[in-house]
Amino acid sequence: MAAQVTLRPISVSEYARMREAGILTEDDRVELIAGEIHQMSPIGPLHAAVVRRLTRILVSLLGNAASISVQNPIQLDDHSEPVPDVAVLRPRDDDYAKQHPRGQDVFIVIEVADATVDYDRKEKIPRYAGAGIPEAWLVDTANQVIEQYALPGKSRYQNVRILEPGDTLKAQAVE
Repeated sequence: MAAQVTLRPISVSEYARMREAGILTEDDRVELIAGEIHQMSPIGPLHAAVVRRLTRILVSLLGNAASISVQNPIQLDDHSEPVPDVAVLRPRDDDYAKQHPRGQDVFIVIEVADATVDYDRKEKIPRYAGAGIPEAWLVDTANQVIEQYALPGKSRYQNVRILEPGDTLKAQAVE
């Protein structure tokens, strides 16, 4: 009789201890999704340029009304700590120095994707909805569209818009 092998999910606190112990370093491009450590794709020039452009635009438009976090973790639950490309956060005096922002701290989360569109759409976007993040954008660089997700439900967003070049994107979560 063969033994059944099961996986045990890693918690966010265990993941933090792995960083503290040096098992994971700042140079490791990883994120915790549903208790599993996922290796992230390398950042190419187009991806980096889009993230820089979005950051510049958001900082200019929002000023001190929000904090713009670039490629930093957010904690969704006890087993997920993804690293979105950009997150628009509620401003805090301590800039989240004691803990990573949580779902209720996030106005908008933005993923920029070229090779990871399916992963971002199927794995990350539903988790953002489940965490109650009011809005998520998926910038699909290959197809030159932005998918705007709003009205979060338990595991998906109720409202999805596909914007093409020339369309106007208006944030629903931040005025």
